[in-house]
Amino acid sequence: MNPNGIILSIVFFSHTAVGVLGNAFLVCLFFCMFFIGHRLRPTDTILAQLACFNFLFLLSKGIPQTMAALGLKNFLDDNGCITVFYLHKVSRGLSLSITCLLSGFQAITISPSSSKWAEVKARAPKYIVPTSSLCCVTHLLLNIIVFVKVKDPQSSRNSSELHDYGFCSGLESNKVRDALFGVVVSLRDAVFVGLMVFASGYMILLLHRHHKRNQHLYMTSLSPTASPRARATQSILLLVSTFVCFYSLNSILISYMYFREPRLWLIQCSAFLSICFPTFSPFVLISSDSQLLKYYYDLWGKKVPHL
Repeated sequence: MNPNGIILSIVFFSHTAVGVLGNAFLVCLFFCMFFIGHRLRPTDTILAQLACFNFLFLLSKGIPQTMAALGLKNFLDDNGCITVFYLHKVSRGLSLSITCLLSGFQAITISPSSSKWAEVKARAPKYIVPTSSLCCVTHLLLNIIVFVKVKDPQSSRNSSELHDYGFCSGLESNKVRDALFGVVVSLRDAVFVGLMVFASGYMILLLHRHHKRNQHLYMTSLSPTASPRARATQSILLLVSTFVCFYSLNSILISYMYFREPRLWLIQCSAFLSICFPTFSPFVLISSDSQLLKYYYDLWGKKVPHL
């Protein structure tokens, strides 16, 4: 067996396993807190969904890539390959959408109550579930094209129209249709990323104004600490920044591959970048959002340490 393939499979597997455990921890934590009747923040609903979709993304992307790195390219038939690829596409799109929803909701939450967003601010929590449900339906329908574009790797042996993507192959039967679909997906992603950047910039501006307004309090206080809302906002900003960073790098690589015949190492690099955010996101939240640790200690009846 190729030593490079073994090393690559270990990297993919360890990366995927860490991410799966991190997201599973968050999902179980939110579920348990909800089950025992603990009062949760509105953003926790979004974070729970994000963890679920990241968990699904890692299973549908990381595990097949691990097996493909070992040279097991024929372990899926048509139906299996289509199902895995469809789940991968849907969960990727939902991860993007829910991250955008999270940044937008938090921007509305910390906006001044006297502003024109006051009415929207009061109603925003009621629209979280309907909005996320609409995102789910949209991505489920948008990615139906996967059922006609994807084949199992064995098909690539007898067809020059198939391009190998590791554990599945993409069928380019209609270049015009594929180009139009690519434009639609790219525009969708660009809109969501643009909204995230705009919301993040708005939150940074509000935090800066808040810091300047209360600077004299920080100077006189012996142990100045940020408010819970400010800490939650900083946590979400860090999460969004992580997403935009990895997404931008992967988009540049995918754009390069679009105009050239995809090489195996480029496909592997793109696959690795795509699972970086789902892997790191739960640990970014756990390390930066003190409320999550409070949930954990409350769940086990332990004394909460000073955070």
